[in-house]
This record gives sequence, C-alpha cells and structure tokens, in this order.
Amino acid sequence: MNGAGTHTLFTNLTAATMADGAVPYGLIEDAAIAVKDGYVCWVGPRCDAPASCDAATHVDLAGRLVTPGLIDCHTHIVHGGDRAVEFEMRLKGASYENIARAGGGIVSTVKATRSASAERLLSDALRRVDVLIAEGVTCIEIKSGYGLDTETELRMLRVARAIAVNRPIRVKTAFLGAHATPAEYADRDDDYIDNVCIPTLRAAHAEGLVDAVDGFCEGIAFQPAQIARVFDAARALNLPVKLHAEQLSNIGGAKLAAQYGALSADHIEHLDETGVMAMKNAGTTAVILPGAFYTLRETQAPPIDLLRKHGVPMALATDNNPGSSPLHSLLLGLNMGCTLFGITPEETLRGVTQNAARALGLADAGVLVAGMRADMAVWDITHPAELSYRIGFNPLHSRIFGGTP
Repeated sequence: MNGAGTHTLFTNLTAATMADGAVPYGLIEDAAIAVKDGYVCWVGPRCDAPASCDAATHVDLAGRLVTPGLIDCHTHIVHGGDRAVEFEMRLKGASYENIARAGGGIVSTVKATRSASAERLLSDALRRVDVLIAEGVTCIEIKSGYGLDTETELRMLRVARAIAVNRPIRVKTAFLGAHATPAEYADRDDDYIDNVCIPTLRAAHAEGLVDAVDGFCEGIAFQPAQIARVFDAARALNLPVKLHAEQLSNIGGAKLAAQYGALSADHIEHLDETGVMAMKNAGTTAVILPGAFYTLRETQAPPIDLLRKHGVPMALATDNNPGSSPLHSLLLGLNMGCTLFGITPEETLRGVTQNAARALGLADAGVLVAGMRADMAVWDITHPAELSYRIGFNPLHSRIFGGTP
C-alpha cells in the first residue's frame, strides 16, 4: 500500500496544502501533485510541473479539492462495551463526576474491556476505524487506558498495532495507564501508579507497543505529582508525553505537561493564561475536543482567544470513546469546533492536518509539500470551508494512502 516504485502526477485539482504562508489554506488553484515511491516530490501550479513528471502516470482529478489526509490525533477507539445507560443518566441529571465516583465512567468500561478477547476488541475497533477511513482519515492515535492491569493494557496496545495491519491507515499509540484507578486499588492511587502503571509502561515499551505516554490529570483521576512519576518513567524510556489536562477543573496539568516538553495538552477547557503561556514556551500543541464538551453538556469552553493570542497551535480530534465522547465523525467534529468554540474553518482543517501531526510528533504528515508522505484526501467540493460548513454530509471522493488510491 505504499506506492513503491511508482511515479504519479495528479492533475486538474485544487490543492489545499495547509502549508504556512500568506495564502489561506495554502491554496493552489489548477494545481498538480507529483508522487514517487509513496511520497510527495512536487506540488505547484500545473503549468509549472517539472519535465521529470512527463513520464509519470497522469491521474486527472476533474477539478476536485485535495487536502492532506486527515489525522484524528486523540481517540480511545479500542475498548469493550458501551455506556449508553450512563448517557441516559446524565440526561436525567447525574453529572459525569457523580457517575464516575459511583463506579461508572472509565471504571465501567474497564470491566467490559478486561472481559473482551483481542479478537473482539479488534473487530469492534475496525468498525469504528472504517467510519474514519471513509471520511478521508489516514492516521489515528489510539490510547490504552481501559485495562488498568498489565494484561489488558498490553492487549489493547497489541490490538491498536493490529489495526494498521488490517486496514490502510497509520496508527500511533499512547500508553494511558494513568487514566483512572481500578477498583482493586480503590483509595490507593499511589500504589497503583508505582506497582501497576509504571511497570506496565516498561513492559509495553519493551514490546515496542508505545509511541507516547499519556495521563489524566484531574480531581477525579490523578494529581500532578502522580502524573510526574509516570512522566519521569517515560523520560527514562525516551518516550514523548502528552496529557488530558484542565478538562473539569484547573489543577495545573498543562503547566506540568509543558515542563516535560509535552507534545500536547488535550481538552483544556479550564486552562488559564499562565498555562497557555507555559504551553507556548514548551512548543506544546493544544488539542481541542468538542465531542466531550458537547456530550457532557459543559459550559466552560477552551480559551481559544488566549491560544490565538499566544500562538499556541490548535489541533482538533474526535476523542472517540464510549463515555464522554462517542463521536465517530471527524468531519462533524470540524463543524462542532466552529459552532461551539468559534474556531474558523481554516483553523479546524489545520487542526486535523498540520497541527494534528504536530500533536503526534509526526514530521512527515499534515501538509502537502515535497518530502511528505503521499497521504491525501480528494473531495467533491470547491472550497475547503465546506468541510466544516455541512452537518452530517461526507463529500469524500477518494483517499490516497502512501501514494495509492
């Protein structure tokens, strides 16, 4: 699926390269994109295509819009069961925190995930992944965190790796052992971190299952000092970190993440300006997750204006999970980012391309320029703003993965 040995020139298209510059969306009208051996080797106006492209196979895209392949940089797509009953409970007045403290929430999904076989986890996850692929997604991040014991955390990560074997999609994994404290360690958070979470991280890394290390820093989860111990273990393994931070309150998670040079701080609805500045100084990307905000009927929106003011890159993702964000459509997430938070269509598209790649530490994806992987989405639209504008409509014409349609 990597297009090895091929040289293709895609022509008669509009390219939204998402490269930095004065032109919105990095837009090039009447463009051409040259791909060789699975990578972009040239992008520009069709009339300027280099002579070396003459021998390439020409593919006419009939005037369609081409963007980088979309990236869903925050998902929990491997899990067992569902939490539809909790959704109903919230509509009757129960809060997310109340449900969690009563044994629901993450802990209820842990029970379902522990009892699910690897085959069942994979088959269920592939159904969810197929929906994203059909929307032009070419890369996803998948987190563990619904096992909370060594056996199940490793099973989840192995399933995540297997998705890239079973589907033409790139998968990055995040170890999220510091997601919640399991029932058998109730009121012994520190013991869980030291005796289960950190040893499991080391085991997962030894098996080559971990691309980054995540945690949930919140009053109903783990305190900064506990997350710091996990991050110290990640640093010793030379693994990058990221963090669920400031979702329900502000206990300094984003500042902690920045101190460790985190790739991203995610959710961040309660982030203050001090935290924003810390992220800016550390080069940490803000990952905006409108699905959780919408599902939990929150009222505190992330500080979009402060992020803009200080130039913090904003990514956007589905946060696909069975409890707080059962959102399966990244395209709907674009519209939600615009409608709920006032993010512009260009910012949202950049948030699922260039900045989503940044949030995953990817240097070869997210923009259409020479040297990048030839992961592209071809759309039956004329302007990229339409990707955020429509609700419940998928204009994907085709997807190109590693240069191969």
